[in-house]
Amino acid sequence: MMEDPQALLREQGIQVTAQRLAVLRAVAAQPHATADTLIDLARSEIGSISRQSVYDTLAVLVEVGLIRRIQPVGSAARYEDRVGDNHHHVICRECGELADVDCAVGSAPCLTAVDDAGYQIDEAEVAYWGRCPTCQQEPS
Repeated sequence: MMEDPQALLREQGIQVTAQRLAVLRAVAAQPHATADTLIDLARSEIGSISRQSVYDTLAVLVEVGLIRRIQPVGSAARYEDRVGDNHHHVICRECGELADVDCAVGSAPCLTAVDDAGYQIDEAEVAYWGRCPTCQQEPS
Protein backbone atom coordinates (compact mmCIF):
# COMPACT_ATOMS: atom_id res chain seq x y z
CA MET A 1 0.00 0.00 0.00
CA MET A 2 1.31 3.43 -0.86
CA GLU A 3 2.49 5.52 2.05
CA ASP A 4 0.75 8.85 1.44
CA PRO A 5 -1.63 8.97 -1.53
CA GLN A 6 -2.35 12.68 -0.98
CA ALA A 7 1.34 13.53 -1.18
CA LEU A 8 1.75 11.41 -4.31
CA LEU A 9 -1.04 13.30 -6.05
CA ARG A 10 0.31 16.69 -4.96
CA GLU A 11 3.84 15.79 -6.13
CA GLN A 12 2.39 15.20 -9.59
CA GLY A 13 0.42 18.45 -9.55
CA ILE A 14 -2.90 16.63 -9.37
CA GLN A 15 -5.70 18.13 -7.30
CA VAL A 16 -6.51 15.91 -4.32
CA THR A 17 -10.15 14.80 -4.28
CA ALA A 18 -11.99 12.06 -2.43
CA GLN A 19 -12.65 10.31 -5.75
CA ARG A 20 -9.00 10.31 -6.82
CA LEU A 21 -7.86 9.11 -3.42
CA ALA A 22 -10.44 6.32 -3.45
CA VAL A 23 -9.30 5.14 -6.90
CA LEU A 24 -5.62 5.31 -5.96
CA ARG A 25 -6.25 3.35 -2.76
CA ALA A 26 -8.36 0.80 -4.67
CA VAL A 27 -5.51 0.14 -7.13
CA ALA A 28 -3.08 -0.23 -4.22
CA ALA A 29 -5.45 -2.58 -2.38
CA GLN A 30 -6.11 -4.84 -5.35
CA PRO A 31 -3.32 -4.88 -7.94
CA HIS A 32 -4.22 -6.15 -11.40
CA ALA A 33 -7.90 -5.26 -10.93
CA THR A 34 -10.12 -4.23 -13.81
CA ALA A 35 -11.84 -0.85 -13.89
CA ASP A 36 -15.13 -2.52 -12.92
CA THR A 37 -13.56 -3.97 -9.79
CA LEU A 38 -11.93 -0.63 -8.98
CA ILE A 39 -15.29 1.12 -9.38
CA ASP A 40 -16.82 -1.24 -6.82
CA LEU A 41 -13.91 -0.76 -4.41
CA ALA A 42 -14.01 3.03 -4.71
CA ARG A 43 -17.79 3.05 -4.18
CA SER A 44 -17.42 0.89 -1.08
CA GLU A 45 -15.03 3.50 0.33
CA ILE A 46 -16.75 6.77 -0.54
CA GLY A 47 -20.27 5.83 -1.55
CA SER A 48 -21.06 7.48 -4.84
CA ILE A 49 -18.61 7.80 -7.72
CA SER A 50 -19.43 7.70 -11.41
CA ARG A 51 -17.91 5.21 -13.80
CA GLN A 52 -16.64 8.10 -15.89
CA SER A 53 -14.91 9.65 -12.88
CA VAL A 54 -13.08 6.37 -12.23
CA TYR A 55 -12.05 6.01 -15.88
CA ASP A 56 -10.89 9.65 -16.00
CA THR A 57 -8.92 9.22 -12.78
CA LEU A 58 -7.29 6.01 -14.02
CA ALA A 59 -6.24 7.78 -17.23
CA VAL A 60 -4.69 10.67 -15.29
CA LEU A 61 -2.88 8.35 -12.87
CA VAL A 62 -1.45 6.30 -15.75
CA GLU A 63 -0.41 9.45 -17.62
CA VAL A 64 1.64 10.76 -14.67
CA GLY A 65 3.11 7.34 -13.90
CA LEU A 66 1.50 6.68 -10.51
CA ILE A 67 -0.13 3.52 -11.81
CA ARG A 68 0.42 1.17 -14.73
CA ARG A 69 -2.17 -0.06 -17.22
CA ILE A 70 -1.80 -3.66 -18.37
CA GLN A 71 -3.93 -5.15 -21.11
CA PRO A 72 -3.27 -8.81 -21.81
CA VAL A 73 -4.54 -10.05 -25.16
CA GLY A 74 -8.23 -10.93 -24.91
CA SER A 75 -8.64 -9.32 -21.48
CA ALA A 76 -9.95 -6.10 -20.05
CA ALA A 77 -7.35 -3.54 -19.01
CA ARG A 78 -5.99 -3.97 -15.51
CA TYR A 79 -4.21 -1.54 -13.24
CA GLU A 80 -1.42 -1.77 -10.69
CA ASP A 81 0.61 0.62 -8.57
CA ARG A 82 3.88 -1.27 -8.98
CA VAL A 83 5.66 1.18 -11.26
CA GLY A 84 9.23 2.25 -11.81
CA ASP A 85 10.72 -1.21 -11.76
CA ASN A 86 11.26 -3.76 -14.48
CA HIS A 87 8.72 -6.51 -14.02
CA HIS A 88 6.46 -8.55 -16.24
CA HIS A 89 3.32 -10.66 -15.81
CA VAL A 90 2.23 -14.26 -15.95
CA ILE A 91 -1.38 -14.89 -16.99
CA CYS A 92 -3.50 -18.01 -16.62
CA ARG A 93 -5.02 -19.07 -19.93
CA GLU A 94 -8.01 -20.58 -18.17
CA CYS A 95 -9.14 -18.25 -15.39
CA GLY A 96 -7.29 -15.05 -16.36
CA GLU A 97 -5.45 -14.75 -13.03
CA LEU A 98 -2.49 -12.40 -13.39
CA ALA A 99 0.66 -12.22 -11.25
CA ASP A 100 3.88 -10.23 -11.24
CA VAL A 101 7.11 -11.83 -12.45
CA ASP A 102 10.41 -10.08 -11.86
CA CYS A 103 12.64 -9.64 -14.88
CA ALA A 104 15.24 -12.39 -15.06
CA VAL A 105 17.83 -10.37 -16.95
CA GLY A 106 18.26 -7.07 -15.13
CA SER A 107 17.52 -3.44 -15.81
CA ALA A 108 15.08 -2.13 -18.41
CA PRO A 109 14.51 -2.99 -21.15
CA CYS A 110 15.94 -6.41 -20.10
CA LEU A 111 15.67 -7.73 -23.65
CA THR A 112 17.69 -6.64 -26.64
CA ALA A 113 15.93 -6.44 -29.99
CA VAL A 114 17.77 -8.01 -32.91
CA ASP A 115 17.00 -4.85 -34.91
CA ASP A 116 15.79 -1.77 -33.05
CA ALA A 117 14.76 -0.07 -36.33
CA GLY A 118 16.39 3.13 -35.10
CA TYR A 119 14.29 3.31 -31.92
CA GLN A 120 15.76 4.09 -28.53
CA ILE A 121 14.14 1.21 -26.64
CA ASP A 122 13.57 1.79 -22.92
CA GLU A 123 11.09 -0.92 -22.01
CA ALA A 124 10.18 -4.47 -22.96
CA GLU A 125 6.73 -5.77 -22.11
CA VAL A 126 6.65 -9.52 -21.61
CA ALA A 127 3.61 -11.65 -20.90
CA TYR A 128 4.06 -15.26 -19.85
CA TRP A 129 1.02 -17.49 -20.41
CA GLY A 130 0.19 -20.80 -18.78
CA ARG A 131 -2.04 -22.40 -16.15
CA CYS A 132 -2.13 -21.10 -12.59
CA PRO A 133 -1.74 -23.52 -9.66
CA THR A 134 -5.50 -23.58 -9.03
CA CYS A 135 -6.34 -24.44 -12.63
CA GLN A 136 -3.61 -27.09 -12.68
CA GLN A 137 -5.53 -28.91 -9.96
CA GLU A 138 -8.59 -29.16 -12.21
CA PRO A 139 -8.76 -31.42 -15.26
CA SER A 140 -8.15 -29.48 -18.48
